[in-house]
Amino acid sequence: MLWPKLGALGGGVTPETLVASLVSVLGMSAGTIWQKRYASGGDLVAATMWQYIGGGALMILASLTFETHTVIINGELIFAMAWLVLVLSIGAIFLLMVMIRDGEMSKVASLFYLVPAVTAVIAWALFGEQLSLVQIVGMAIATLGVGLATARPANGKTGELRN
Repeated sequence: MLWPKLGALGGGVTPETLVASLVSVLGMSAGTIWQKRYASGGDLVAATMWQYIGGGALMILASLTFETHTVIINGELIFAMAWLVLVLSIGAIFLLMVMIRDGEMSKVASLFYLVPAVTAVIAWALFGEQLSLVQIVGMAIATLGVGLATARPANGKTGELRN
């Protein structure tokens, strides 16, 4: 998905953004493992609240330190904030926490492979981004891999060993 943008001037993919992406994936992976190991039995609403309080406090400090404190309110900002808060922060994160709690770690991990493909399709549909044949084939391979990783066997058994 990134290949066409790597060489493009102003494409947004720089060594810094790649490092930031790597750090975020490592952080999500570590957080998922930590939650499954130490916090999977608690109340999801309370756990979500504490995560948002911690993340919000950190972002408020970063904003006060690095931002200009100027906000221009327009339709694009309202749409973006509604999408980020309602769909991503509340919907997707709560769904992620439910899947982790219910022992769906392999499905959670495999679904992350669909993020670049879905993002590319959304960019194509909303912003007119071009998709190359290599990107389309890559999306198909990733989708097939996720389908194979998350599919249940035909006999209905989950493959777990029982004593």
